[in-house]
Amino acid sequence: MGDDVLYRRTYGARFAEMHEFAPDAFEAYAAWDRAAFQEGALSRQTKELIAVAVAHVTGCPYCIESHVGRLKKLGGTREQLMEAVQIAGLLKAGSALAHGVNALNAFDRE
Repeated sequence: MGDDVLYRRTYGARFAEMHEFAPDAFEAYAAWDRAAFQEGALSRQTKELIAVAVAHVTGCPYCIESHVGRLKKLGGTREQLMEAVQIAGLLKAGSALAHGVNALNAFDRE
């Protein structure tokens, strides 16, 4: 069994354990997830693309895997996936660049 399969099984088991120790909070989160991803002004597929991009910015491997899987089940394509990843990378880099203003301000104050 590969490390990635073992990791996913362990991760899933730990989620079940979190549910066991904090069922009300865990159920509230699960209900929020279901509500947020319902079809609305945005399609479920679009919401999953957003989630994929955000997961790349936050760096959560579980979220990346989960939302990519959900996107694929909704008919998402590799091209859509890679465009979302590109946007995530662009915004993360842009954020670092924008913080350069803070760096210049700090330099000028010293």
